[in-house]
Amino acid sequence: MSDDSGLWLLAAGPAGATALYWALYRYYRNTDKSHAFERDTAIEAKPVTGADRKVDTVTGTQERRIRGDNVAAYRTRVQRDRDSPPPL
Repeated sequence: MSDDSGLWLLAAGPAGATALYWALYRYYRNTDKSHAFERDTAIEAKPVTGADRKVDTVTGTQERRIRGDNVAAYRTRVQRDRDSPPPL
């Protein structure tokens, strides 16, 4: 055997790795089969509907807590569903 016969084996490693990388990239990205939303979907703009109503104004940071909060009242915030069995 000559020394040239083993050269193809050295070239097959990087070539095979490149082919495997390209095949996995094409398989997982599906760039040729993907749906391009911006190009394939027609969006018709409509005018904004609704109304704005001012509820309250809070200026400054004088109060440490929000009025009417229920942080300390855990049982009134979280209620168990009566139809479900108790947790194990």
